[in-house]
Amino acid sequence: MFTQMASEVRDENQENVQPGKNGAALGAAGGRVVLGVLQNNRVARVQPQRSSRQQPQQVLGLQGINDENYGKAAAGKAGSKQPAFTIHVDEPDGASRKRPTALKKSTSQENLLDLTSGVTSLGQRKPLAPIPIECSMDVSFDSPMVLDMSVVHEGEDKPVNANEVPDYAEDIHAYLREMEIKCKPKAGYMKKQPDITNNMRAILVDWLVEVGEEYKLQNETLYLAVNYIDRFLSSMSVLRGKLQLVGTAAMLLASKFEEIYPPEVAEFVYITDDTYTKKQVLKMEHLVLKVLSFDLAAPTIQQFFAQYFLHQHVSPKVESLCMYLGELSLIDADPFLKYLPSVLASAAFILANYTLSCVPWTEPLVQLTGYTFQDLKPCIVDLHRTFIGAATHQQQSVREKYKSAKYHAVSLIDPPETFTLF
Repeated sequence: MFTQMASEVRDENQENVQPGKNGAALGAAGGRVVLGVLQNNRVARVQPQRSSRQQPQQVLGLQGINDENYGKAAAGKAGSKQPAFTIHVDEPDGASRKRPTALKKSTSQENLLDLTSGVTSLGQRKPLAPIPIECSMDVSFDSPMVLDMSVVHEGEDKPVNANEVPDYAEDIHAYLREMEIKCKPKAGYMKKQPDITNNMRAILVDWLVEVGEEYKLQNETLYLAVNYIDRFLSSMSVLRGKLQLVGTAAMLLASKFEEIYPPEVAEFVYITDDTYTKKQVLKMEHLVLKVLSFDLAAPTIQQFFAQYFLHQHVSPKVESLCMYLGELSLIDADPFLKYLPSVLASAAFILANYTLSCVPWTEPLVQLTGYTFQDLKPCIVDLHRTFIGAATHQQQSVREKYKSAKYHAVSLIDPPETFTLF
């Protein structure tokens, strides 16, 4: 029995579309990345042309400028005196410190004060003398003006890592482990779905990988979108004709949560070949938020990778291989939905290190995660099997993505045929 979806209708004025943007303008002739009707066979797609974004203009309103009484004194107060004001002028050294005479403000045009000429006519300003500072001055006190040069690395332009806080690393990891259980979808939810299958979900996730690459979205956005989809489908029955709508709304939410400049609703409508309207996308977005109880900050494999890379430094190529294996686990719900993100991240970390450098699961990582090698063995076996079969898998978007030089072409690496650490 299908669960009836909520009927709340969002007003079109709430759409996050730039002013003056016409959604129909995006439907220009040309190919689009279209999922279409979900079938068991893969649908050929063509990358869309990116639409230019229009920036809203801000208009500064000035009130009272055109009023005929603007600048005039109020009625009944024309005879009152205006308060006097003074001008402080720096004088040469040795000059008298006598306070200048107060100047009364006059409303007549000929008595208007020219502040610039008034200052220069009182004398030439003398530059400030430098303050003598002894070189032996003790600056060891805790002053906010003293620069700690120990944190400055000359010639290094490294982005700030929010996880790189040693004092709170354990607390952050403990919080992520707690939240991943709360945000975990039901592993066997697909058995209760009457009209969709695991293969249809794989096609949808494969399409979202292409969408993320087309709009240059963060990898974290993809992980969040897939998490929203699985959690939504764990609670709601969806017809196959609406599955892409769920995926589109989930990607829109993940983009708003993670990206600085998320794509507009009209762009998501465009990449679906106008299969859905903006109102439908926004209505589904509202429903997804209600089903997820607005809890969007779900821990992902990417966040656990960041933790592990801090405890055991690896080469950029190993990092890319870890991320490749992590995204491969997104495609197939069976068997990977039964594993927590921290377990999948640990298994991918071990498999990537073994493939490129034969580095085992170290003791510091065992202490951090609480996972021994034997605890991770079932997940490693499943991930290794997926790694071997990636070249022949029906969905190839992840493999194509990681063929680029940006990711050191790690998807072209031959996986190990056996795993001898067992």
